[in-house]
Amino acid sequence: MTRHFDYGLAAASGVLLACSFPSFGIPIIAWVALAPLLVALGGGTVGRAFFLGLTTGVVYFIGTLYWVSLVMHTYGGLAMWTAVLVNGLLIAYLALYPALFAAIMRHVIRRAGPAGLLATPLVWVATEFGRSYVITGFPWVLLGYSQVTVIPIAQLASALGVFGLSALIGFVTAAGVLAFGPARSRGSIGPVTQYTPAIVAFLLVLGIGIWGSQRVATGTLTRLGTPMTFGIVQGNVDQAEKWDPVRAGAIFDDYLRLTGDAIGRGAQVVVWPESSTPFLFEEDRPRAEQIRAIARAAGVSILLGSDQLERGQPPHYFNSAFLIRPDGATGGVYRKMHLVPFGEYVPLKTLLFFAAPLVEAVSDFSAGEAGVLLPLGPHPVSTAICYEVVYPDLVRASVVGGSQLLTTITNDAWFGRSSAPYQHFAQAAMRAIENGRYLVRSANTGISGIVDPYGRVQAQTDIFEPAVLVGQARLIQDLTLYARIGDGIAYASVAATGLLLLMARRRVQ
Repeated sequence: MTRHFDYGLAAASGVLLACSFPSFGIPIIAWVALAPLLVALGGGTVGRAFFLGLTTGVVYFIGTLYWVSLVMHTYGGLAMWTAVLVNGLLIAYLALYPALFAAIMRHVIRRAGPAGLLATPLVWVATEFGRSYVITGFPWVLLGYSQVTVIPIAQLASALGVFGLSALIGFVTAAGVLAFGPARSRGSIGPVTQYTPAIVAFLLVLGIGIWGSQRVATGTLTRLGTPMTFGIVQGNVDQAEKWDPVRAGAIFDDYLRLTGDAIGRGAQVVVWPESSTPFLFEEDRPRAEQIRAIARAAGVSILLGSDQLERGQPPHYFNSAFLIRPDGATGGVYRKMHLVPFGEYVPLKTLLFFAAPLVEAVSDFSAGEAGVLLPLGPHPVSTAICYEVVYPDLVRASVVGGSQLLTTITNDAWFGRSSAPYQHFAQAAMRAIENGRYLVRSANTGISGIVDPYGRVQAQTDIFEPAVLVGQARLIQDLTLYARIGDGIAYASVAATGLLLLMARRRVQ
């Protein structure tokens, strides 16, 4: 009976984790989400703990990535059962990381006793960090992202990044289980060991909340740098019509009209979404010239997304961003470096033979090789295309390289009316806090918006409606602590987890 109950606890952790993120989005749930799993790890073997963690992971990622099946069915040409199967493989892979977390935690608890629960933040962050990099990485819905709308607490990311927030949540959860969990979680520990971590956790969260509130209230970053007015164009082009030659002229005309609207409202820079042109920008010179002419006539810069062809044997296609200067010339081109699996390329094509329609439907893009900053006059800025923005170190590298503003262009039409557009926007907002930069986001079907360096949304659009959003952002040079040190807490967590495993092994010997 206990065995089945423990699997119920593990599944409960998965449900709570899923409910911590948009569009369910109840941030407070994240602080207790891992508690049922930690209670379940109070007994049994390491192997059993692995399967408990796997249960948590499967439920967690079904609840947050269910939309992947819909994308592959609607746009990848897969039968629904095949789409569910392919998504199931992705979910099973991602679930290995909570499973590894649970196995390591059980091993530590067996050797260190209930106090081993306090290794939770280290081990959880180590496994999240691994998920962010192994096999190109998929750092979607990291635990720390759940707090991006809790502005005072989210300021911790300016020092320690999203992994620092994950660690904080993990520590608070572990301290709570140690203090107030069932007897099998606490064992026969004394009151000092039992309650001290909970007191420390309370004071830590209180201190961060007070510091974060004061940091936001002071608002120093909102007074630094050069102000500039941005016009964000949201074309709301249906994915099924995007490359329809019959619709190409109307789509392009709509973008020109919306751009004129943005300029008329004072925009100095106009930002179009990812792959916004229904043609290859460099290949269709007459239409490209229309865009250049607008830039020259209005004296504005235009950032737009378009596919790029590099001729050769074989030819290579890139998902690119072009910056058109006020004189109409191309100021710079950024090629997307992190491609979307199953969206821009299909990994393990030979093994996924049953997904042949998907392999045929997905464009085979090449990845860019280096980050490129784009010039807004004398100000270098960066752009992240689509889900590149969920890679903390990629965005940080651009800031360290001199970027004074974060932009991100995306086409979230694939996601439909699911949780994904809201998850994507929240994760983009975290980059603003980490790096102390304004973030300007243009999304084909939304959510488009402007986020300040403290993570506060200055303006945003609704999904699936054409829109023009005009607002001000500043180009800033100051660096946050996170921009200076990067994901040091994640590297430290990996090292500490390895040390814990080594120490536990020596005790066994």
